[in-house]
Amino acid sequence: MDQLPSGSFVEPDSTDVTWTHLIYALHGVGVLLGVATSAFIVTSFLFGLPSIVAVIMNYVRQGKVRGTFLQSHFRWQIRTFWYALLWIVIATLLSLPLMLVLVGFATLWLAAVVAGAWVLYRVVRGWMRLSSRRPMYV
Repeated sequence: MDQLPSGSFVEPDSTDVTWTHLIYALHGVGVLLGVATSAFIVTSFLFGLPSIVAVIMNYVRQGKVRGTFLQSHFRWQIRTFWYALLWIVIATLLSLPLMLVLVGFATLWLAAVVAGAWVLYRVVRGWMRLSSRRPMYV
């Protein structure tokens, strides 16, 4: 997918803008569940129903937003989900051998906190740019 240069986007349908806000809201609920419960932000984001539904909505509606500034938001949201999953898988695989000497528990916890902060940043930054009708540059 090629990204259109700034200023050459087609104006999106207002329904698509509303859907994109809804998708950010679902991701936000996933993040809030991680903050408000004993779960980590990143695990709640990745494995909670709100974010899973949001990513499915991204894929289903991706064709409708092609050529609009919303396309960059969809790419941003999808990449946030998959990169967070990648970071957690890598952190888990690297921490497992270290768990034999108990250090792995701390490294996995730290990785989850850092990945959670990164997810929170991406959701907030993306939603703020959407609110001001600006594309994401990924």
